[in-house]
Amino acid sequence: MILVTGATGTIGSHVVRLLTDRGVPFRAMSRRERPGGVRADFDDPASLAGAVAGVDTVFLVTVPPVPTADHDIDLITAARAAGVRKIVKLSAIGSGKLFDGATVGEWHVAAEEAIEASGLVWTMLRPPSFASNFLRYRALIQAGEPIPNLTGDSRQAIVDPRDVAAVAVAAMTSDAHDGQRYDLTGPKLLTFTDQAAILERVLERLVKIIDVSALDQLPTGMITGISWARAGGAAYVTDDVLRVLGRPAGTFEEWARDHQEALAAMP
Repeated sequence: MILVTGATGTIGSHVVRLLTDRGVPFRAMSRRERPGGVRADFDDPASLAGAVAGVDTVFLVTVPPVPTADHDIDLITAARAAGVRKIVKLSAIGSGKLFDGATVGEWHVAAEEAIEASGLVWTMLRPPSFASNFLRYRALIQAGEPIPNLTGDSRQAIVDPRDVAAVAVAAMTSDAHDGQRYDLTGPKLLTFTDQAAILERVLERLVKIIDVSALDQLPTGMITGISWARAGGAAYVTDDVLRVLGRPAGTFEEWARDHQEALAAMP
């Protein structure tokens, strides 16, 4: 039995679909009652205990309003008490790197260290930006308004969330990936301008961008990560998706074409 946290989110929803297609038993965790799922909240330890009861493996995704490892640690504590064997954690690229006197992804590092210290079997997934992040800008694109560019002219190997989910499922259903940290990148380095140009081609409409240099409205942890990426820290490509899945990672353009209708629809 697998527990999928973040089951309605960007990666979790794909994980749920893949597990369903393969007939793998799982339990989808969410804060609201859902058919076939389990209601639990990271801020309610008692509910976490119920969610992990009878579970062998946990797919751990936490997205707190302010970056913190507290939610991860609460789930880890409940998992150990329930006899869970394995955790596959969604982390982030660059976690643990030092930049400008701060640690990139400090809250992810704290959670990863807690998992390692727990004695549970683990796999850490560290993707860069998701191609699907552009879905949040649908209204701006349709209105002809510029979308914000937080990463300047730096390059990243933007990843298809479907690839991240597929690697997560592989790690949860096989012992071949135990104890591994995977940097799950796309196959090509792209600037934000490159991505906008691809969207223009796919959508056949102008996609404007506007550079945003002031990051002071963001939480400190996020500022460190974005600043690290802006300085070129995330400008590398790995073959981790290929090694795990036996096929190349999908391109940003492939993702955009597969989601053309969603990008064109009103949010």
